[in-house]
Amino acid sequence: MTANAKYHEGLLKVAFTGLLAALSYVVFTFLQIKIPLPGGDATSIHLGNAVCVLGALLLGGIYGGLGGAIGMTIGDLFDPIYIVYAPKTLILKLCIGLITGLIAHRLFHISKETDHKKLLRHVILAAAGGLLFNVIFDPLVGYFYKLVILGKPAAELTLAWNVGATSINAVVSTVVSVAVYMALRPALKKAGLFFEETEE
Repeated sequence: MTANAKYHEGLLKVAFTGLLAALSYVVFTFLQIKIPLPGGDATSIHLGNAVCVLGALLLGGIYGGLGGAIGMTIGDLFDPIYIVYAPKTLILKLCIGLITGLIAHRLFHISKETDHKKLLRHVILAAAGGLLFNVIFDPLVGYFYKLVILGKPAAELTLAWNVGATSINAVVSTVVSVAVYMALRPALKKAGLFFEETEE
């Protein structure tokens, strides 16, 4: 690839990252089911994590993770309940993208995969890997956040709800991100917008 082509690809990835950030903000803010919890806290069922995973599958972990993380962090900043969790959101959602991208592009090289069955299997494993990280660490980090901000009783009371909501989000986000990726991939290839050399 020439230097000029790399420059244009970089610009295109930045543009896609901005699009993913906007999409994750809209999905997280307007399509979530918020569940109020004791102490004025809340958890939610949403598809914001699916955007992180989709972005990582399409663009790689850094760009894809940043797109999803930035959008959901902005969503937190505009929500009076979630505003205190914005730093946690930025870090954890970026990690979803980085782990998904690492599995998808460094381990399985999905951008170059031509066997449809192998591709589907590898995409599912990559999505599940990134979201499994979130199932473990989102409630765990959230617990310590609440421990400092709300105190031990509130932290313990909301932990089970957060584990449940995060697990539901992970399953739904895996299904949605894999389905959308598999549908978008041929269309993006046809349009010349598919990144064949995405590596982590």
